[in-house]
Amino acid sequence: MTEIESIQVAQVFNHYPQPMRKKMMFLRQLVLDTASECKEADTLEETLKWGEPSYLIKNGSTIRIDWKNSAPEQYALYFHCQTKLVDTFKELYGDTLKFEGNRAIVFYKNDEIPVDVVKHCILLSLTYHDRKHLPMLGV
Repeated sequence: MTEIESIQVAQVFNHYPQPMRKKMMFLRQLVLDTASECKEADTLEETLKWGEPSYLIKNGSTIRIDWKNSAPEQYALYFHCQTKLVDTFKELYGDTLKFEGNRAIVFYKNDEIPVDVVKHCILLSLTYHDRKHLPMLGV
């Protein structure tokens, strides 16, 4: 697991309840692993947006991850709602993933994460501006 360099991001992770923190760190690692496979991997930025851990690389669309007190049994990967990302994910993986509107992939605390599917969604987001003009994002 890659260490969190930002004190502010680390503080957010440290405030998650322990069982959810582990799940959030797993999502974080999926994002980092997927980003390392992108041609712009050296531009990865881990920061806070709207108080949530956020990840962005050059030519990509921001991914945020979070757990909220208002929905303690779930956590999510959030995507920019004005993109075609979540609509594309629904078309590709509607039978595998759960969604919140056009902005998130939602996981429940006992879900087994389909790693390859989620990494594919992360990749599409991290490369969004290179593929947004393609039908189904070039899938």
